[in-house]
Amino acid sequence: MISSYYHKHSVSYRNNEITIALRLAMELILDSAITEEVEDISKWGVLDGVTTNPSLIRKSGANFEDTIRKIAEICPGPISAEVTSHSTNEMIEEAIDLKSRLPKNVIIKIPCTPDGLAATKTLSERGIPVNVTLIFSVSQALLSAKAGAAYVSPFVGRLDDIGQDGLGLIEDISQVWGVQGIKNCKILAASIRSRRHVEVSAKLGAHAATIPYSIFTELIQHELTDSGLDKFKSDWEAVKSEGRA
Repeated sequence: MISSYYHKHSVSYRNNEITIALRLAMELILDSAITEEVEDISKWGVLDGVTTNPSLIRKSGANFEDTIRKIAEICPGPISAEVTSHSTNEMIEEAIDLKSRLPKNVIIKIPCTPDGLAATKTLSERGIPVNVTLIFSVSQALLSAKAGAAYVSPFVGRLDDIGQDGLGLIEDISQVWGVQGIKNCKILAASIRSRRHVEVSAKLGAHAATIPYSIFTELIQHELTDSGLDKFKSDWEAVKSEGRA
């Protein structure tokens, strides 16, 4: 059973007024290194952050550092920049170097390996937020949280690709987080392949989802919204033609 911790609200009273403070909805993060896509989604007013990786940087065709810097200027939320080193010391050095050169809202993305966990431990102790990526099991997520990760990124779609249950992993991690009372590490659903992945991840307790641009734009679409707008427009034109507006 999923803990209700993430969905509660608080009520406060002051001067005979009642204020209800709802917890914020799941963070919606764009998985892209294309600045035009970031600019487009940021205009909606719902973008909480951006994740990048070496593959997305290559796809963008742009310079790594210039891209991260521009994205960080567009979106004030956490921007994940991934290290490319493999050993603990090299990852730490690369992460510290990136943090020294890039905007403050950039966080460091590190793979879930033994060296990655050790690097995460050191970086988190130095106050550098880490997003541990390539999570495919509850044990990997738990180890990453134990090492001090700010985010763990379970890959939903890639598990589905090999016949396993990606959303089931989100549910299992969320259940462990609730039972263990883990509050300082967010579950970031990654490798999102559909609107359903986003919606069910939210239902299962993910704190965030990183979503490709093509899926992000699908979230707002519904045929009944379109037909409803067409009906309103048609009726309003009729009202004006009758001289009642």
